[in-house]
Amino acid sequence: MEILPLTGGLGAEILGADIRRSEDFGAIQDAFAKYSVIVLREQSAGPQDHLDFARCFGTVNVNRFFKPVEGHPEIAMVLKEKDQTEAVGEGWHTDHSYDQEPALGSILHAIEMPPYGGDTLFVSMGAAYEALSKPMRHFLDHLTAVHSSRHVFGTAAMDSEAAKSGRLSNAEAATQDARHPVVITHPLSGRRGLFVNPVFTTRVEGLNPEESSALLAMLYAHCQQPEFQCRVRWRAGDITMWDNRATWHKAINDYHGFRRLMHRVTVEGGSLAPPPPQPAP
Repeated sequence: MEILPLTGGLGAEILGADIRRSEDFGAIQDAFAKYSVIVLREQSAGPQDHLDFARCFGTVNVNRFFKPVEGHPEIAMVLKEKDQTEAVGEGWHTDHSYDQEPALGSILHAIEMPPYGGDTLFVSMGAAYEALSKPMRHFLDHLTAVHSSRHVFGTAAMDSEAAKSGRLSNAEAATQDARHPVVITHPLSGRRGLFVNPVFTTRVEGLNPEESSALLAMLYAHCQQPEFQCRVRWRAGDITMWDNRATWHKAINDYHGFRRLMHRVTVEGGSLAPPPPQPAP
């Protein structure tokens, strides 16, 4: 097994591993904890192998809104047909941040890929937090943000191409609202990192609407700097797993006229803790 970092701060490519081999799991788990995004190349894995691998990390979360893979309700289908223009997940986001206990991670298996394009970008929330000034970090450490599924998966979003094509459904189940610290202590590493995202975060508590919008816009612009990013270029058979407590991600929709099919399994996580108090700067 060979582990090759993708960038100086986030992500690694793993060669020679097999998710079906139990003896490989320890090294894969360690790489996930260290790099937050891991790409396991050339996997000959079926849907049941995908689920068995996910259960090594924890309980599988059954997605409420994505169309499931036939015969495997625990696997969400992430699909864009060649005649469709909208890709699901084009905006920067963190999966399931609207849940009271956000997901530990997502495991995406590339089934059918276009001849080019369709990459996924990731951002390190730890690196983004550490690059902020000390007074700003101290200010953010004490804040709480609200996350919601309503405006993304609810009835207001049912006019989207993804909903009309059946890729997304169950709008009546989009009732999730959750409060999380703006800065969390990562459960594995203990590293501080931001936990807000442009798709699901709706406001920062205790600030007026103008202040909340301005603060979130500043943080979102800050986080999108390329120094905090890595890019995964997919090949059919690849499996990528990312830590939802430590990253953002987005799908790049640059493959119009081609089909892209992925299978996604999400692993449940737990409640998120704010960082311990620090002396004022």
